[in-house]
Amino acid sequence: MSLFRRNTSDRLRGKPLRVLGIMSGTSLDGVDHALCDVSEAGVKLRSLWKQAFPRTLRERLHAAARGTANAWELGQLQHVLGRFYAEGAAANPSRDQPQLVGLHGQTVFHNPNPKDPATLQLGEPAYLVEALRVPVVSNFRAADIAAGGQGAPLATLFHQVAFGRRGRHVCVNNLGGISNVTSLDWRKGAAPRVLAFDTGPANVLLDLAARHFSEGRAQCDRNGAWAAQGRVNERLLAGWLRHPFFEQPPPKSTGRELFGEVFFARALAELTRARATKFDALATFTEFTARSVARNYALHLPTQPDEVVLTGGGAANPVLVESIRAQLNRLRSSRREEAQLKQEEDQSLLTSAATKVVTSAALDWPVEAIEPAAFALLAWLRVNELPGNIPATTGAKRAVLCGQISEP
Repeated sequence: MSLFRRNTSDRLRGKPLRVLGIMSGTSLDGVDHALCDVSEAGVKLRSLWKQAFPRTLRERLHAAARGTANAWELGQLQHVLGRFYAEGAAANPSRDQPQLVGLHGQTVFHNPNPKDPATLQLGEPAYLVEALRVPVVSNFRAADIAAGGQGAPLATLFHQVAFGRRGRHVCVNNLGGISNVTSLDWRKGAAPRVLAFDTGPANVLLDLAARHFSEGRAQCDRNGAWAAQGRVNERLLAGWLRHPFFEQPPPKSTGRELFGEVFFARALAELTRARATKFDALATFTEFTARSVARNYALHLPTQPDEVVLTGGGAANPVLVESIRAQLNRLRSSRREEAQLKQEEDQSLLTSAATKVVTSAALDWPVEAIEPAAFALLAWLRVNELPGNIPATTGAKRAVLCGQISEP
């Protein structure tokens, strides 16, 4: 008889698994849980549920993200969040229990500067291991950073599995706190040409504005109701769009360090001097997100996509969605005119005058499910000893095993 128990991840390797993906993003609005069937054939959603952050915890996380929490508080939050994630996992509305967990954790710091890169996601996985008695994969970003990458984006493989379409150029644009895009150009070849990067802010500035103007009573501009009543300040918007991050070529990633509280405070002061109302402020921040998305597409995508799939919390904001649709179709019209003038034969431009913009919900993937499902897939890849990053999109020198496994 062996003196050692066989490693749990060995018993899971190569098998279809029920995997729980857990994600809390830079918007700090709560935790999304997605229980998925994951196998070599793909990913199928079984159940989805959300866990809202209590106000006190959310405020502590905001302080950590601002850099005002000391080492004692960060240590406490590591364990407070671990217990919170375990409570959320136990609230699974289905009777199906996971066999594996992928825990992203809460990002409170992300610095992709190649000279001194670092990232920090809080949430002690040991509590999930103890509560569920299954392996938990966490700390996904560190291996990519150690290999010279930015640790982001990591949802790219899931986007390819769920939304890649042969013969089409599809972009999957996640609108969380930060916006990131995955370009899947599968018009030629046996596999799509993949490009992925962060485009800048999505909901982070909108949420900060909603909290500011409501004195903390509202956490977001629900359905874009305030933005719909305001007027965009074009002069201020033009200045914000000159931010150097937008010009920076991929691979690139960002976070609250560039587009969080510091940026918001400066922008709010400018809006106040311009006598903008709260409605004008939300309208301007919303348009800033939409135009920065389109600006990145224009600067960094070699061709205009046929279809854009919007995911994340921002995809539930109809004002933001419509603004993105308008900006992308303005860009498509401009590129179409350029192609005609140059007598180029880009069929994707010449056969359609519009870019189709849909939410992932229209493709049977709820907008809140995408990111947790992506980390369910990454956890499955990790226990199967398969790389989770795409070096061309993160900037890493090589493909690496993403995540560290905590065993029961």
